[in-house]
Amino acid sequence: MYKSVVKPLLFKLDAERAHHFVFDNLKWTSQLPGTAAALRGLYDYRHPSLARTVFGLQFANPVGLAAGFDKNAALTDELATMGFGFVEIGTVTPRPQPGNPQPRLFRLPQDEALINRMGFNNDGATAVAARLRQRRNRHLIIGGNIGKNKDTPNERAGDDYVAAFEALAEVVDYFVVNVSSPNTPGLRELQDKKPLIKLLQQVQERNLARPQPRPLLLKIAPDLTNAQLDDILEIARETQLSGLVATNTTISRDGLTTAAGQVAGYGAGGLSGRPLRARATEVIAYLHRRSQGALPIIGAGGIHSAADALEKLAAGAALVQLYTGFIYEGPGLVRKINKQLVVGNG
Repeated sequence: MYKSVVKPLLFKLDAERAHHFVFDNLKWTSQLPGTAAALRGLYDYRHPSLARTVFGLQFANPVGLAAGFDKNAALTDELATMGFGFVEIGTVTPRPQPGNPQPRLFRLPQDEALINRMGFNNDGATAVAARLRQRRNRHLIIGGNIGKNKDTPNERAGDDYVAAFEALAEVVDYFVVNVSSPNTPGLRELQDKKPLIKLLQQVQERNLARPQPRPLLLKIAPDLTNAQLDDILEIARETQLSGLVATNTTISRDGLTTAAGQVAGYGAGGLSGRPLRARATEVIAYLHRRSQGALPIIGAGGIHSAADALEKLAAGAALVQLYTGFIYEGPGLVRKINKQLVVGNG
């Protein structure tokens, strides 16, 4: 029903308008009696063999929703009915910010891809934390993806990440430090070894001082060289990271079937979706091999089918995340992946 009826209607709307339309309607319909049970019946697939223990957390299944979809933790209860094993909210910054000017989200249907330059638009860490305190479903694992405000200079970026961490520490189960978005000017410069170690040490110092430290992960770009990936692994060891998220969106436009002029007209932004699948899997496999499997990886990038998810897991990912595939394939994709995993285990 999603691909034959809902998706064609949504794709007639501007991409960001469609996103808000979905949010508003999910929030409204979820208040109707029986809606949650109906959604669970359609999309939630459970089996003991799907359970995973990763960085000390118990996941009901390994399929999560990537950061960027529910930036403000507005739909965690509703998303919990769709079969996800975890949901990563954000990217959340210490202070609210509107993000980049619209339009800033574009579909490439021929490539089953998106280009976005949202710019960390969010309600700010305090508002997001307050919303998470009110959520009804306490079983769903929530990740907190954190970033810096656009007007914070890089030399003070650590202060922003610490502030966002402190605001969310009691209401999320794990953290992801995002320095790999291409949509905040200068942010990717923080992936360089020296500034990244300093930033992660600042956050980790606060984290390890807590009675119950949270798993701390780093989200990386697919555009890094192997030498840079080796640096990431060294940094992860030095700063005691619990894992990595591989990968964020790419600034590459290679291999697209959408007309080059059309793509150029959309302007700057990160590309996600099917064109990212192969490169994201390469990065996962490289990191897994070089770390000898010692560092858990959440695999993301171009998962549009159960086969795509299994490919990421076979490459070394401990968990996987959806975003663009969720938009193109619909919520049924979560169930398909989990069912295939059970069949494979059988």
